[in-house]
Amino acid sequence: MEKSCSLLIHFDKGSPAMANEIKEALEGNDVGAKIDALKKAIMLLLNGETLPQLFITIVRYVLPSEDHTVQKLLLLYLEIIDKTDTRGRVLPEMILICQNLRNNLQHPNEYIRGVTLRFLCRLSEPEILEPLVPSVLANLDHRHPFIRRHALLAVAAIYRLPGQAGEQLLPDAPELVEKTLSSEQDLSARRNAFLMLASCAQPRAVTYLLSHADHVPDWGDLLQMAALDLIRKVCRSNPAEKGKYIKIIISLLNSSSAAVVYECASTLVSLSSAPTAIRAAANTYCQLLLTQSDNNVKLIVLDRLNELKSSHRELMVEMIMDVLRALPSPNLDIRRKTLDIALELITSRNVDEVVLTLKKEVVKTQSTELEKNGEYRQMLVQAIHSCAIKFPEVASTVVHLLMDFLGDTNVASAVDVALFVREIIETNPKLRVSIITRLLDTFYQIRAARVCSCALWIIGEYCLSLSEVESGITTIKQCLGDLPFYTSTEEGEVVDASKKPQQVNLSGTVSSRRPVVLADGTYATQSAASETAMSAPTVLPGSLGSPGNLRSLILSGDFFVGAVIACTLTKLVLRLEEVQPSKAEVNKACTGALLIMTSMLQLGQSTFLPHPIDNDSYDRIVLCIRLLCNTGDEVRRIWLQSCRQSFAKMLAEKQFQETEEIKAKAQISHAQPDDLIDFYHLKSRKGMSQLELEDQVQDDLKRATGEFMKDGDDANKLNRILQLTGFSDPVYAEAYVTVHHYDIVLDVTVINRTKETLQNLCLELATMGDLKLVDRPQNYTLAPETSKQIRANIKVSSTETGVIFGNIVYETSNVLERTVVVLNDIHIDIMDYISPATCADVTFRNMWAEFEWENKVAVNTVIQGEKEFLNHIIKSTNMKCLTPPSALDGECGFLAANLYAKSVFGEDALVNVSVEKQADGKLSGYIRIRSKTQGIALSLGDKNRFHYVAYTKSHQGPVLVPLPL
Repeated sequence: MEKSCSLLIHFDKGSPAMANEIKEALEGNDVGAKIDALKKAIMLLLNGETLPQLFITIVRYVLPSEDHTVQKLLLLYLEIIDKTDTRGRVLPEMILICQNLRNNLQHPNEYIRGVTLRFLCRLSEPEILEPLVPSVLANLDHRHPFIRRHALLAVAAIYRLPGQAGEQLLPDAPELVEKTLSSEQDLSARRNAFLMLASCAQPRAVTYLLSHADHVPDWGDLLQMAALDLIRKVCRSNPAEKGKYIKIIISLLNSSSAAVVYECASTLVSLSSAPTAIRAAANTYCQLLLTQSDNNVKLIVLDRLNELKSSHRELMVEMIMDVLRALPSPNLDIRRKTLDIALELITSRNVDEVVLTLKKEVVKTQSTELEKNGEYRQMLVQAIHSCAIKFPEVASTVVHLLMDFLGDTNVASAVDVALFVREIIETNPKLRVSIITRLLDTFYQIRAARVCSCALWIIGEYCLSLSEVESGITTIKQCLGDLPFYTSTEEGEVVDASKKPQQVNLSGTVSSRRPVVLADGTYATQSAASETAMSAPTVLPGSLGSPGNLRSLILSGDFFVGAVIACTLTKLVLRLEEVQPSKAEVNKACTGALLIMTSMLQLGQSTFLPHPIDNDSYDRIVLCIRLLCNTGDEVRRIWLQSCRQSFAKMLAEKQFQETEEIKAKAQISHAQPDDLIDFYHLKSRKGMSQLELEDQVQDDLKRATGEFMKDGDDANKLNRILQLTGFSDPVYAEAYVTVHHYDIVLDVTVINRTKETLQNLCLELATMGDLKLVDRPQNYTLAPETSKQIRANIKVSSTETGVIFGNIVYETSNVLERTVVVLNDIHIDIMDYISPATCADVTFRNMWAEFEWENKVAVNTVIQGEKEFLNHIIKSTNMKCLTPPSALDGECGFLAANLYAKSVFGEDALVNVSVEKQADGKLSGYIRIRSKTQGIALSLGDKNRFHYVAYTKSHQGPVLVPLPL
């Protein structure tokens, strides 16, 4: 497994085949047995066996076979076996197979010729290839395209042999291939020829491309992809000439192949910033978004559009409606990405169109029954909310439509609507009357406790006129139903008073009074009513005649809603005193409110419910009762004005924070004042097309704004270079670590510091964590005091701190055994995979309650300031503080803040920091980390312990435990 090979086959080592049995099968005349024996021999060789005695048997009995399967397996066998000795010289017995290969290259069967030519692409020994070159060249003119395309691959492989060996064997290969390309008709063969020229003789490929520029749109998709690859390479090395290539790319945008069109758009974006080019690329992406049915393709295209939005927002604004055409897709991820892109492209010119589209989508979710309609509706509500906050003039067109969803079965969606209505009614005074009227009309439809609480707060704060206040009180009373909430029957059982049948004229009532022993041992009398009724009228569900939504919530034991009802009624009664001239009506409303509150307290302290009222709700309801019985001017001002003022301040703070973030981004410096700027007006325009002129202008603007410079590139490179071996080791190695989203690239520089040639030098790596090596290690030969660049690719599958470790193994000519140099470990930092993100407080609380894993880290730091400590945590963990700065103002000796980040794999990281300053000035407290998966909680915990916890030899660290579900 240490050798490079293009073939990997699973083999069960538990039942290895004996070499003698394989030899006997190969010597026989049964073709099927030979095939099975060859397969077993190949699998044994791949798993480390040598089988030296089989070579002569195969030469004698297998080489002459005419069976195609046997010949194919023979070539696989020849690829796997060692063809050189320990000194790197070709084994003499390899001359035996050269004649067979030559015969195969001249075989009348096209398949045999083709697979043999393909086999030659994997040979690297010039001594074996040299006698076969004439036969390979003869196949360039074969009548069958299958052979010609493989002959071109073989010519390219031979010409690319390391050192000067390839050029010595085929010195005129580029001329031959160019000649073949000009006369070739087969698409695959032309592609192979063009690729050979592009990699080995780039000027010839460029000349061919430019001379046939007008015919490129007529080429097949394979050749067009190869041409695009060449254009990218040429333009990177010589950007000044990219204008003539951009014309070719734009001509390919009309190709029938979706892959070619996508590559054209990507190439255009990478090469040019000209508005014409970017607009063409964006149009292409939007067309792919509509025509492709594969969800993965759509997600990739949306990522490309998102990148365009970041760098060319002014051009993407024109495409917003084309982007929104992806919303009908049933996939939620596609819809979410589409909405995210569109929301950042909204301007005052297109907001009406966007909102109209979103309203249509909301209506569709109501009319169609799909599995995830609720989640999609929630996303649409949030999008409309964002539009209405940025552009208040559109709020009036959407708020009444969304209020129909206050009673939505999807609670999250209904909560979003309620929060939207609450913000709009404060920021749009003109809509207050219509919103309140609509809210009171639809209030009975609300069934979720959180939505009811928010709606009640709105009613209590924004019912200002006499009619609104009276309607508000009436609506709440109707939703609560008849009082009391329960009655005692004759048998002493407690039942819901609203469930008793309605009385008709034929009903009879018998009352009795009997003594009852109370809990304290005293006697009391109790009234029991025995009622009979002939029939009860039918009540339609959802009507005001049925048990109200507020009554159902209270009877289910939700006394938090009961406390909100009490507060709302208190505000309404206090406001009624200001707007109602009749004192009798005010007193009537006040006594009605007091009756409701006392009934809730009576219910909460009864045995009717399994759980009694909580202390907080009890205290709030009692406070409301006391307030209505004795109201002072100061208390009235607090209840009627201060609450709304606090909400307005919260909205203003939120708006201010967003504005500050935009200002901070705008103040980032991209270029130095003394950087050179080229003025395109002073350049010669002779022979330049409009597109080339645009491209030149955009390049100058980019250079002026510093977009060609990457922030801190040099410093970052130095920080990512890791020393793997010591200076005294015979082999010195260092690695430059490049972390992409889903993979890690290690560029390892290996230097031979000895005076000897190192043979079979191999960089062996292993990983710990969710890391996986992609490439198999290869052997290299390193001359004295020379260096070698070795690249290793590692795939990352989750956000978890991983470790890469390994060693360098090599041989020298003087020592037969292999020498091992152990490498330093490479620790992959979780900070490379998480980035600061923002989420709503409600979302944060929901995730905090749902996530299964928690890591609790004790704080032990020399930092004495609470805010300084919080800033240190934010900087070192690469997270965003969700707690607004206004909430952290002042000095009170303690601090609590929520931090949030999101990984590239979509994982959420939640952190709560709670610290308190002790009497001695030190900080104490905990950092609590929660996540859905164990890896991110553990890794972030390690990061926090590394920064803030003073380790001792006996310190074991906090234990990571799953939270009880």
